[in-house]
Amino acid sequence: MIGLLQRVRSAAVDVDGERIAAIGPGLLVLVGVRPDDAETDVRRLVERLLGYRVFTDADGRMNRSLREHGGGLLLVPQFTLAADTRRGTRASFTTAAPPDAARRLFADVVNRARDEHRDVACGRFGADMQVSLINDGPVTFWLETR
Repeated sequence: MIGLLQRVRSAAVDVDGERIAAIGPGLLVLVGVRPDDAETDVRRLVERLLGYRVFTDADGRMNRSLREHGGGLLLVPQFTLAADTRRGTRASFTTAAPPDAARRLFADVVNRARDEHRDVACGRFGADMQVSLINDGPVTFWLETR
């Protein structure tokens, strides 16, 4: 499982001109699911997202996690993260999980995050989404569960 984590001042998701999710300061995470991902990957990704130290402390060092900072978490499904781009000029998606499995695992990520954090919003699986954000830093990390 892949999480492209971005520290943001704000982020939002619109679908068909309607705002379906928004957060203030916190993390926007694009989530990619691979065919061999399972519940252990869900647990590991959520643990890392909530515990990864990306917020600054009093000394200006990135030593505080989302749990400590208390900001929002916006999770957005993004199957293109799992694409194979090693050859040619067009991505192959054979390395991405099938839609039904990816939908279930993404929902599990959202539910687990909501069990452990108070401010969680999410995009809509399979929708044509417009994602807007103000990246803070910028601070962006690529996290993988394996």
